[in-house]
Amino acid sequence: MSTGIDLAVSTVIFALRPGDAGRLVLSIPLVRRTRDPFEGRWSLPGGAADATESLAATAARKLAETTGLAPAYLEQLYCFGAPDRSPSGRVVSVVYWALVRADEAELAAEGENVRWFAADELPQLAFDHNLIVDYALWRLRTKLEYAAIAHAFLGPTFTLAELRQVHEIVLQRALDPANFRRQIESSRSVVPTGEHVTGGRHRPPRLYRYDGSVQLVDNGPLTSVAVR
Repeated sequence: MSTGIDLAVSTVIFALRPGDAGRLVLSIPLVRRTRDPFEGRWSLPGGAADATESLAATAARKLAETTGLAPAYLEQLYCFGAPDRSPSGRVVSVVYWALVRADEAELAAEGENVRWFAADELPQLAFDHNLIVDYALWRLRTKLEYAAIAHAFLGPTFTLAELRQVHEIVLQRALDPANFRRQIESSRSVVPTGEHVTGGRHRPPRLYRYDGSVQLVDNGPLTSVAVR
């Protein structure tokens, strides 16, 4: 058993993916541990910090090595360092998170030891990773009131119905379409592109994009870190 304090990184990746019933579900990728402690249990992608690279770079590298995912940026979520979180000794984990679109999530290298799980229906994970995911979910749902965060789940343009669907899936509740439209439009964080969805038989919905010049204030403990 180590007598010092080891430093590690872990990453929580959220994506909207089809669930068992075909409906989109907020999901995360997990990796199966192949050695003790907790051999055979699912865990978040990550590993020991590397003295030759930044923590964000280590998190990105470990994520790519285990899942094949490469988000354009990671956000530092929190540090977890309870004395008993690892049976092998004192380990402090710096946790990062990212949100990815469905097409990006499809690039994950799924297999026997890598699998997507519904974020709200996880098995018992290794270490304190259930606690970490619970905290990440809380931060995501709290931060969602700032409309720009939902942009990471969507393409560069989207309809307000698509944006509302993201909010409903993450928050796990239905939202009144008219009230949602008023709240989003009053936030001024989205602007119409002047284009419409094509191919439908009914009145085509308008397409919107995020206005990056609108700065939304969030006093949470997240720090955006570019990794490529």
